[in-house]
Amino acid sequence: MSEIPLTSSVSKGCFVFKSASKKRKRHVGVGGYLVDDSDENGSDRFRICQKLWETVQTNTEVIQDQLNKKVLDSLAEFIKKHGLGCSSDNWRQRARETPTAALMLGVNVPDHAMTFRSLCNLLQDSVTPFVVSVHAKECAAVKLLIQKVLEQLMGRGVSVDEEQEDDTALLQRTQCTISALCQWYKTVTKKCTQVFPQRTESLTNSDLPQSLPVVVIFKDFEAFNSQVLQDFILICSRYTQELPFIFIFGIATSPSAIQHRLPHSVSSLLCIEVFHSLSCTQHLASVFDKLILNSQFPFKLSSRVIQVLVGIFLYHDFSVQNFVKGLQFSMLEHFKSQPLSMLCCQKQEALLSAKTLSKKNVERIRHLPSFMRYVETQEPQEQVQLLTNDEHVKEVCQQLLKNLHKYHKNYYPILQCLHSLTSSLPKFPLGKHIRELHVSCIEKNLWETEEYDSALQLLRILAKDELVAALRKCAEILKSTKILQNVLQQLEDFIGRLEALEGVSSEDSSGNGIISGKMEYQRTDLFQLQKTLLEKESRRTKRMNPFEVLRSQVIEFIDSLVREYLTPAELQPLNEVCYYNSSGVLRQRLNVTPRTSIQAALSHPFYYLQNESLKTDAGTISSAAPDLCIVYKLHLECGRLINLYDWLEAFLTVMSAAEDQDTNSEECGKYDSLKQLFQRWNFLVSLNQQNRRLTMWQD
Repeated sequence: MSEIPLTSSVSKGCFVFKSASKKRKRHVGVGGYLVDDSDENGSDRFRICQKLWETVQTNTEVIQDQLNKKVLDSLAEFIKKHGLGCSSDNWRQRARETPTAALMLGVNVPDHAMTFRSLCNLLQDSVTPFVVSVHAKECAAVKLLIQKVLEQLMGRGVSVDEEQEDDTALLQRTQCTISALCQWYKTVTKKCTQVFPQRTESLTNSDLPQSLPVVVIFKDFEAFNSQVLQDFILICSRYTQELPFIFIFGIATSPSAIQHRLPHSVSSLLCIEVFHSLSCTQHLASVFDKLILNSQFPFKLSSRVIQVLVGIFLYHDFSVQNFVKGLQFSMLEHFKSQPLSMLCCQKQEALLSAKTLSKKNVERIRHLPSFMRYVETQEPQEQVQLLTNDEHVKEVCQQLLKNLHKYHKNYYPILQCLHSLTSSLPKFPLGKHIRELHVSCIEKNLWETEEYDSALQLLRILAKDELVAALRKCAEILKSTKILQNVLQQLEDFIGRLEALEGVSSEDSSGNGIISGKMEYQRTDLFQLQKTLLEKESRRTKRMNPFEVLRSQVIEFIDSLVREYLTPAELQPLNEVCYYNSSGVLRQRLNVTPRTSIQAALSHPFYYLQNESLKTDAGTISSAAPDLCIVYKLHLECGRLINLYDWLEAFLTVMSAAEDQDTNSEECGKYDSLKQLFQRWNFLVSLNQQNRRLTMWQD
């Protein structure tokens, strides 16, 4: 009998398995998307981009607050007047009337959120803690609207007294009524008198409920169901003596929207006052001046990119927030695609970066089109140095960066001066807005255009007071910038000389009459007289008075400034470092129409998926394509009417052709779901025509 090996029992054995080495996942931050292993300057580019991003965000918020300050302060005064300043007699007199503010915000709906957020913060800080903001999509019924109001109010009521948190807890849905809100409001206002007695020491008991109005903000008034609004207003009107309601309607179109949504029996219960916010075009002009027409902001946009962003703004949504997002996207794309964008920063930092350029980045600078044009203009010896000596290229690069920053510092004040001179001319030959003039200047030589010639012709016929006023505006612009002092001195000299002509203008006009009166004619026949007059008219040159001579000098001086300082940006060496000019990428990412994008994705899935198996010849249908793409291509082969059964058979044939398998119920289920998806996209519309159990659909 053979011996049993000691390892025969599995229970007595010890089996060791060497575990595979676990690699810790490395978290890729936001900077990882801009930083490449092969690029040693990726971290610097990300840092600069992040800093500029924060600058854009901060400046946008500051501009928004400054522009909305007037209308928001007016709304706060309106609420104080109707909520805090009403006596008990006035409160009883207005009976069931509810103070209502109709806030006209414009059609730029994406910008409304920031405005309402600032409004809520202002009201809660200075007027009342009871502020509610509701959306139409959350309030499909009156019950849901009341529930939303109670949830927001009672949630804020906890902060009055933290020790009695249970008293202000949310009620059940069956208890969400205005009467429950009245009881809660009385309790909270009593706590307010105990916690903040200094706010109520000057008020009587009858005035107490009016000291803290309840503000309900309807952010998108036009989107609300009219019946829901009517019922809510009617319910609230019955509790006006117990609850000091104040409504704020956020309206995108016009005040007539209130009449269209509410009948007279309901609108008569409202005491409406209209408030207008600043127009979105003025808001865009402020953002444009602060971010784009600013020499302290190093990132720049080319003319075509500006045209794409402004075109989206004017023809799509009028949203300044979306314009800023487009600017931020351009910034990200520039810092990601341009390795030399590390030089797109403030002057001192850019000069330090230029001193430490790597050999790879020096070669990139040599291949820039603007730098190549600069090399071609130099002497032969200098060209050899620029193409062979890296240290010399670094020195030249520093000087070119200084010139580029100097160009921007001089460009924007002169641009503003030219805009102040031409913005009031008839028919606006150089554009009504400064952004139009800016696009013309950075795109081509402005002085070679017909619009510029017509503007100069109109400036040459300006009256003296108009010309002096325009020159004073230019002087104020140059004083505020504190640069180009020699230009400012010459402008002030022209203004002084024009003002000194006040007492001479009448004498000049009379002098012209004396000169014409000195002409003596001898007595002769009519033919000889006509011949003599024509000869003298041809020889005579028009004499200009002193004002016309001086005005001509002013226009020539302005023309010289334009030719010197408003040269196109693409002529500046190293302009690729700061200017983003990929308008095609921007248009492809931002200016997208949904239906066109869907059709492109369904017709050419390779365009988005980048899968080699999806490449097909024109007119062919591959079974490797997604099911949705197959159905769509078969849908295109049909005419105006589509036979659903034939469509299904064609789909099943394509799906089973590659695998030589029979059709099954799973494929039919896919087809049914795809058909429903086409209905939602409005590619198919039912005609409800049945012929021998075949349903026809219209494309």
